[in-house]
Amino acid sequence: MSSWEANVRQVVPYTPGEQPQEQNIIKLNTNENPYPPAPAVQDMLKCLSPNALRKYPDPAAGKLVKALADRYDVGPEQIFVGVGSDDVLAMAFQTFFNSDLPVLFPDITYSFYDVWADAFRIPYQQIPLTDSFEIRAEDYRIPNGGIIFPNPNAPTGIALSKEAIRSILQANQDVVVIVDEAYVDFGAETVIPLTEEYDNLLVVQTYSKSRSMAGARIGFAIGSEKLISCLQAFKYSFNSYTMSDAAINLGAAALSDETYFQDTCRKIIETREDAKKRFAELGFSFGDSKANFIFVKHERVPAKMIFNALRERHIYVRYFDKPRIDNYLRITIGTREEMEALYAALEEILK
Repeated sequence: MSSWEANVRQVVPYTPGEQPQEQNIIKLNTNENPYPPAPAVQDMLKCLSPNALRKYPDPAAGKLVKALADRYDVGPEQIFVGVGSDDVLAMAFQTFFNSDLPVLFPDITYSFYDVWADAFRIPYQQIPLTDSFEIRAEDYRIPNGGIIFPNPNAPTGIALSKEAIRSILQANQDVVVIVDEAYVDFGAETVIPLTEEYDNLLVVQTYSKSRSMAGARIGFAIGSEKLISCLQAFKYSFNSYTMSDAAINLGAAALSDETYFQDTCRKIIETREDAKKRFAELGFSFGDSKANFIFVKHERVPAKMIFNALRERHIYVRYFDKPRIDNYLRITIGTREEMEALYAALEEILK
């Protein structure tokens, strides 16, 4: 070992979903939206000036912040933006989770949480979901240095009610509670209104799912002015220009077409509800997903076998080789046509 290697921080990295480069595949493994961004976003792409690449972008992302504040009916001082929700969450971990007590999050959840905790030397405790993969609010009434969970949860898709989240907040007013709402637009209830009642609540959302803009890398948080000012101070301590001018303008444009946004979400929800019927007919069991994916288990065929057989047919879904969920597949909701092709492949595989 070289002498410098002794001082290298060793971490087990997050494993992102596979991004195959071949053509003519059905990609249902990373929860991307199968529909294009809003027409206003496509129009903005044509209008972006090459000069924007020469200059530094607005460090405050003022145009995007104002558009978000108007859309969610909060003050601009309650908005924080970053390069995808992962960027926002990573900064929130470093800003707010500095207690000697452990941060709490579910044992089956977004697998970046424990990676960040390890990387930033944050103590944590994983709280087991129930056998039906549900979060129990009462399990979060123990001493802690902060709480984070997705709603709906990932990869299970199961949502927690607004009142259950309120009970978690009520029992934990001395720490920051982060609700990661990456999938909230597909059927769960946002808790953004609760930020007016609880100054320790931070709600994080993303453009990657419901707004069809995973490649633009836009995430944002909504919270009390005090929480947001803390996040801004941390951001400016190491990088002023985190978001490109293109992303700022595209993000603002996306919010200008509410009808398109609602229609796209509705199509995915309708396809998901139909998928529940089709999966049940094929012998799969699953929870009541409120996300743009379904977490399924087959009654007799192992998940890994199905995963490999689908992959051979150029259909990509997500398999997690982890305790408690190693016989489940997370299947993103695609277009009607993509889902029909999936069902046909599954019928063949399950014979």
